[in-house]
Amino acid sequence: MSRRLVIVGSGIAGLYAALLASDAGADVVLLTKGSLEHSNTWYAQGGISAVLPEPAPGDTVAAHIADTLRAGAGHCNEAAVRLMCTEAGSDIAALQQFGVRFDAGPDGGPALGLEAAHSAPRILHAGGDATGARTAGALIGAVLARAARGTLTIHTHAHTTALKEHNGRVTGVEYLQDGTLRSLAADAVLLATGGAGRLFGQTTNPAVATGDGLALAVRAGAAPADLEFFQFHPTCLVAAATPRPHRLDGPLLISEAVRGEGAVLVDAGGRRFTKAYHPDAELAPRDVVSRSIALHLAKLGNPGGHVYLDARPIEQDHGAGFLGRRFPTLTRKTLDAGIDWTRELVPVAPAAHYWMGGIATDLHARTSIPGLYAAGEVACTGVQGANRLASNSLLEGLVFGRRAVEDFLEGSSADPSVPALTPRSGAPVGSGPCSSGGGESRTEPFSREALRSLMTSHAGVLRSGKLLAGAAGTLARWAAVVRPDAVPGSADPAVHEDRNLLLAAQLLVSAALARRDSLGAHYRSDETLETIPLRPKASLSHD
Repeated sequence: MSRRLVIVGSGIAGLYAALLASDAGADVVLLTKGSLEHSNTWYAQGGISAVLPEPAPGDTVAAHIADTLRAGAGHCNEAAVRLMCTEAGSDIAALQQFGVRFDAGPDGGPALGLEAAHSAPRILHAGGDATGARTAGALIGAVLARAARGTLTIHTHAHTTALKEHNGRVTGVEYLQDGTLRSLAADAVLLATGGAGRLFGQTTNPAVATGDGLALAVRAGAAPADLEFFQFHPTCLVAAATPRPHRLDGPLLISEAVRGEGAVLVDAGGRRFTKAYHPDAELAPRDVVSRSIALHLAKLGNPGGHVYLDARPIEQDHGAGFLGRRFPTLTRKTLDAGIDWTRELVPVAPAAHYWMGGIATDLHARTSIPGLYAAGEVACTGVQGANRLASNSLLEGLVFGRRAVEDFLEGSSADPSVPALTPRSGAPVGSGPCSSGGGESRTEPFSREALRSLMTSHAGVLRSGKLLAGAAGTLARWAAVVRPDAVPGSADPAVHEDRNLLLAAQLLVSAALARRDSLGAHYRSDETLETIPLRPKASLSHD
């Protein structure tokens, strides 16, 4: 009888792992709390970074490794980075076998884009700026075909509420479906649930990104790591500043690839400002560009405002119609919002995008609990360090989703001798800074809107000890009132999401308080002034 692998999540890591495990003969059950299309992967635009067997001229695997380590601000697990970059080509080939078709260049080979902080063009894309949807769509088709043949089981609208454990190992999941709590036994569980962008007011993430997998794992005793490092994408369309915001169907990220093609950032006065903060200007690492925008807006006295993306130089350099061909989705959606970006500026601001931290794993995607794997954004492999390099997220999900399956098929997950991992950061809630007070003595009632407002103002792009302490106090008071430990049996999915968001927020703030120095995406404006002056260029160039 084949061993059962339960996979929670339907982004690239979950779908790819489900296909590999099913084709290898495992009993695979795939759970997703929405439909299969509801994932961060679906909304990914830029592409997948990889050095192929026949790389672009001047590119090498070593260069990809070096770029990733540099963007990670010295905080990456070099072994994990080396493994991911080295194995990328084989997983790209496997994607194509599952029906993914990447855009071709003039010579018939894959078209390779250049994105921020990459030293060479190595970004594969599909449908121009629809890479995520095209990739996920192909994998979903392959998964559904196997489900129709009876070799794989899919449960949609199934919200996983708890991990089942016995004798110190994970033995299955409990989940909520159609208002009923159900249970499912497994030989191992792979969490591929994505991130938690819904912690913040402005985000590129869909509504499903509520930190579920991290919360499930931490409650079961798994070690988290690097939770202070949350990446804000520099350029998310500010819907309220467009003529027709009601025409948008959700957050609209303006891909890194647009700046890679030559778009620049300007303020309300039309001044290009990013060179004053970093020599690479718009093509600096994402955390640097996001901070450049935040610091510049603060300097102008408008910290809650926005700047503008000027894509007109691209059209001027490449000829009329290029933006529409290269970025068809963005062209259509900005037009829907009332902006013709071939002639007009696009209002943008930083938005919560990707959590570098997560459930700590080893190079086989194993967590500190036997029987529990994690892959994709929910995991912390150490690949992303303190700041993720553009287009490395889909690649990480592929490589470590596969490695989880390989380890499961070898039977290693059944070995209770797998050593526990030591988290690099992220104190458990109830100990350390988050259990202390701070901030106002009066707290408005908990709501998702109040949580997003608090996290944006106190734990967003720019942080300080005072702001973080205030957030910790408010979160602790909300937790005491909401009492998240009292709702495991609720039949309302929103109650479980609230519980998960609150725990994820406490974990993030605790880790951010514990790291007093600025590093990568974690920027403390109150770090030791004697050693790092707060001149924007000095503090940002260090990244």
